[in-house]
Amino acid sequence: MVNIKNILKNLLDGNIQLDEAEKLLKANFIKEVDGLAQLDIFRKTRTGVPEVILAENKKSEILIKIVESYLEENRFVIISRFTEHQHELLKNRYLSDENYAIEVNELARTIIIQEKEYSFEKNQGIVGLITAGSSDIPIAEEAKIILNTMGCEVISSYDIGIAGIHRIFEPLSDMVQKNVDVIIVCAGMEGTLPGVVAALVDVPVIGVPVSSGYGKGGRGEGALVTMLQSCSPGLLVVNIDNGFGAGASSALIARRCKKN
Repeated sequence: MVNIKNILKNLLDGNIQLDEAEKLLKANFIKEVDGLAQLDIFRKTRTGVPEVILAENKKSEILIKIVESYLEENRFVIISRFTEHQHELLKNRYLSDENYAIEVNELARTIIIQEKEYSFEKNQGIVGLITAGSSDIPIAEEAKIILNTMGCEVISSYDIGIAGIHRIFEPLSDMVQKNVDVIIVCAGMEGTLPGVVAALVDVPVIGVPVSSGYGKGGRGEGALVTMLQSCSPGLLVVNIDNGFGAGASSALIARRCKKN
């Protein structure tokens, strides 16, 4: 397994020359898998955000090859939006492997495979996580997985949308008292809740429109437009159902707050 720190250490120790170090770095940024995929091996080192393998629309055999190749270079891998068939194949491949632990979140449709002795970093900030309805929970759980792998503590409260607006105040007060660095709000239907939350707190709010609802705008478009048109300052919006993007962005904000 090659990593940036080892290459730089060998350079500083005089074990390799500058030209060779440059070649090693370039060669190991991207790993090709049988002409099927280009894995960004050092994404976490470079950006702080781990690469996530999107299983959706991938043939199961290709997914297995990508996962195996990624684990040759890293101590864990995150797979998102798997199918039942992919789930079974990955369990059969890794559940009995004494070197790896496998964690499945059925709601989020995510799988984490990691070396048994590996543990994710901690104490990288605090993030609040809210859903307007129970239909929004799978997207929130996807965000939560990313937050956990990036070392953030997550304080979550689900199903507290504006149809019963009185439900928001107690969990929101708890998040503020615990000094959350940022709050993610997932909402479908008309998507009003993120704007309401942003009007009540002094931390950034990331709105996630969810493709729940019915009729015109029921695929998340209505929620997206509402969030984009909100007059509440401090509200940022990601794309429809983009729990991963919301989680990654929130974790980066929380980390920066932790450093300061």
